[in-house]
Amino acid sequence: MDQFRALVVNKTETDFTVNVQTISMNDLPEGDVVIKVAYSSVNYKDGLASIPNGKIVKSYPFVPGIDLAGIVASSKDPRFKEGDEVIATSYEIGVSHYGGYSEYARIPGDWIVPLPKGLTLKEAMALGTAGFTAALSIHRLEENGLTPEKGKVLVTGATGGVGSIAVSMLAKRNYHVVASTGKETEHEYLRALGAKEVLSREEVCPEQIRPLDKQYWAAAVDPVGGRTLAAILSRIQYNGSVAVSGLTGGADVPTTVFPFILRGVNLLGIDSVYCPMELRKQIWERMANDLKPDHLLESIAQEVTLEQLPDALSNILKGKLRGRTVVKLS
Repeated sequence: MDQFRALVVNKTETDFTVNVQTISMNDLPEGDVVIKVAYSSVNYKDGLASIPNGKIVKSYPFVPGIDLAGIVASSKDPRFKEGDEVIATSYEIGVSHYGGYSEYARIPGDWIVPLPKGLTLKEAMALGTAGFTAALSIHRLEENGLTPEKGKVLVTGATGGVGSIAVSMLAKRNYHVVASTGKETEHEYLRALGAKEVLSREEVCPEQIRPLDKQYWAAAVDPVGGRTLAAILSRIQYNGSVAVSGLTGGADVPTTVFPFILRGVNLLGIDSVYCPMELRKQIWERMANDLKPDHLLESIAQEVTLEQLPDALSNILKGKLRGRTVVKLS
């Protein structure tokens, strides 16, 4: 435990570096629990942490990685003991507190979730923040009345982490899933995950967006935002809902109040970062049971080493990664 490997990003007035270094326990921030990290994962936010102008990292040098899963090595928190298998995602991890791209992590006990029965540590990171976001989106949609009988459910950005897992989770729960992607080569992949229909980005978001359009979908899981979200809102069925969790399509949404006041459409904001712990544990339990994707490790996830991680971080920013990328630490 004295010395171990981690991916360290550093920024000075003249240079920016991303490389694997040897660090020590003294380099880690304060926390109640030391975890021997088995796996982490690659998220878009992690990609931003690996570039000089990503506006994610608060101070340097820094260890990114907003997700981690591993075994408790030592604990000052009575809720956790040596040998416990645990998950930690979100909060300040990988943003202002050293994250999961390290063979050891030290974090507050309040950020930790016991690994649910039904998930391995690797499966937990194949899900990670992206899977949690997808599951929370579906949970909120169902809280607002969505059932398979209500109609088709759209998933945008469907080849990404949130999208791929949402397609698989919804299909497992017998929803008629309509997947949207800008990648023509990935239609077969999305159908293998359970999509009944695959649409292009242009079919979902035409050049001209009407304030109200024909009603197509009972609900949508949208990690894209921007104009895509505006187009979806105009085409959701009466009393339907959209769960929005991202802004890869931009932060500005050129919509009107009409979908909300004339069709009773619900816009549900999905925040995985500060989701309350009681709900967080509930969602993880669902991900280990009724929302656990079929063929998670076989079809959705691929694995990289710490040395291969910089390339994966670069590729997620370029839109070149499909599904989920798991990082093996130990």
